[in-house]
Amino acid sequence: MDIYVDFDDCLCETARYFSGLVKRMFDKDIPYEDIQFFDLQNSFNLADDEFDEMMIEAHRPEVLITYEETTNASSIINSWIDEGHNVSIITGRPYSAYEASKEWLINHNLDRVQLYCLNKYGRDSFLKGSSFSLELEDYYKMHFDFVVEDSPSAFKYLTHLKDARIMIFDRPWNKDCKFPSQNFHMCYNWKEIDREFDSTRRG
Repeated sequence: MDIYVDFDDCLCETARYFSGLVKRMFDKDIPYEDIQFFDLQNSFNLADDEFDEMMIEAHRPEVLITYEETTNASSIINSWIDEGHNVSIITGRPYSAYEASKEWLINHNLDRVQLYCLNKYGRDSFLKGSSFSLELEDYYKMHFDFVVEDSPSAFKYLTHLKDARIMIFDRPWNKDCKFPSQNFHMCYNWKEIDREFDSTRRG
């Protein structure tokens, strides 16, 4: 099977880190559980310059490699690879974060996955023509049977996968979202995702 896994808040606890970062940088106390929107500028009530400053700090390579792994993510993904399945990490991070993201994967024993930076949000900082930087037209040529994602903003990039089983990792910002189709299912941890994967694999 071909598997799509999002990076932030599926593989690692990015928003939990951001919550502490906003507290340190701007003395704004927004607990992780109170992050209502995938739009973090809105969730943290940041001015444009504050948001830019936060994002620059959060994407420094030495910071990116410190994000904590989501419990059981790497062991379960490695078990899928051991069974012969193909796992691609499809992230909306810009290509400037590629090397640090790759280092994070290696540090967490995920060196066998393929990492792609997908230009989901029209950033002009994406590298054209590289083997790991995807524009949407390239992504739409790819096939996936199973998806792990958390962002409601990414749902529109998944609806073309008519036969895929799409797991939405439960996060505060997606609790009340409406799913585009019956292919979408909420999951609460990686062990539940693995059970759903096993069910999908067995048909």
